[in-house]
Amino acid sequence: MEKIVSIGFILIVLLGCTSSQKIVQKNVCPVLDSELFENHFTGFFVLDPEKRDTIFSHNSAKYFTPASNTKIYTLFTSLHLLPDSIPSLRYNVYNDTLFVEGTGDPSFLHPYLKDSTALNFLKEYDIISFHLNNIQEERFGPGWAWGDYQWYYSAERSSFPVYGNVLTVYEKEGLQVSPALFKDKVIPIDYAIQREENENLFYFNPSRRDTVEIPLKLDSTLVRNLLEDALKKKVSITQNPIKGKKSVLYSMPSDSIYVKMMMDSDNFLAEQLLILASSTLSDTLNTDKVRNFVLDSLLTDLRQPPRWVDGSGLSRYNLFTPQSMVHVLHLMYQHIPRQRLFSLFPAGGVSGTLENWYPGDPEPYIYAKTGSLGNNHCISGYLLTKSGKTLIFSFMNNHFRIPSSEVKKRMQSIFETIRDTY
Repeated sequence: MEKIVSIGFILIVLLGCTSSQKIVQKNVCPVLDSELFENHFTGFFVLDPEKRDTIFSHNSAKYFTPASNTKIYTLFTSLHLLPDSIPSLRYNVYNDTLFVEGTGDPSFLHPYLKDSTALNFLKEYDIISFHLNNIQEERFGPGWAWGDYQWYYSAERSSFPVYGNVLTVYEKEGLQVSPALFKDKVIPIDYAIQREENENLFYFNPSRRDTVEIPLKLDSTLVRNLLEDALKKKVSITQNPIKGKKSVLYSMPSDSIYVKMMMDSDNFLAEQLLILASSTLSDTLNTDKVRNFVLDSLLTDLRQPPRWVDGSGLSRYNLFTPQSMVHVLHLMYQHIPRQRLFSLFPAGGVSGTLENWYPGDPEPYIYAKTGSLGNNHCISGYLLTKSGKTLIFSFMNNHFRIPSSEVKKRMQSIFETIRDTY
């Protein structure tokens, strides 16, 4: 894949607006000035990438909490640094022993990704030693809410994830538990929490009819037990890095993970993708290194450098401007084939987190990533107009006290106005 290189773009605000720009401003400004928007912080930026003209700008250089719009930067990083297939693990064979260290690949025994490349590879060897300490990361990201430890969207980060680092449980003629190692650790009662904070003891209401994912509390002993259970053989854990030249085993197509991350807004995949990207820069897995590399080497011309602390946007420490979101979206638009790029984003009224919002007339006109935290909702991506134009936008809303559905309804009316008039 062609590497994405930031060549920058100039945001031109025309002194004499075109008639279509004037129509957009005439229709959008009153909505943003309405009572609905007056008591929270809103930023909106729209760019015509062909003309490199600013179509609309409102607080576009101000910093916002982006929530899962942060995944756009994770996607950009992954597209630049990762190959077409995921680097699943690094290894070396020495004296009949397979020495293995993780790259952060989230697909190993993942409940939905269903890739068996690494599993089949490991089954070929009788003696396996895993090095799990090649990562310089806390299990949770900076600023994550401590009380979220029990919820699926807050799975722990690790160098060698197993089963997506979650327990999966559902009711079907008895409790179905994966990994099965925890069959006796799931208590079938209706309880206020899903897992004890400091141990792998779980609670599941057997009257539920959905599938529940509960984060595991990880340590090296647990990972070893899970690996032994999956491989049906003993494995060892070593504190020593792999000696000699390491080979890389590649697994599933990278786009498969990008699509799931973007469509489902999967925090675990986003975090692990940043860890994976760091594996291409250093033997030590560290997401600070990869974020600094991206900002210092690939995005040197950002007008408002972000405060970027995690891969998922789960942290409220993240701060991005609408202009900085559009900047990266524009770079991807320039360097990634249109069909492939749009396939990575939810489509309005059709797929992912946009399935129930921004429907087309009849075809989708919005391809974008949403981002939501309590009292915050953002969306950034691509908007197709009826005149055949492709626009790039970022619309950020922070600190509202009304239902997010009300904010989305007004956003939808603005998007439709731009679609129909520009």
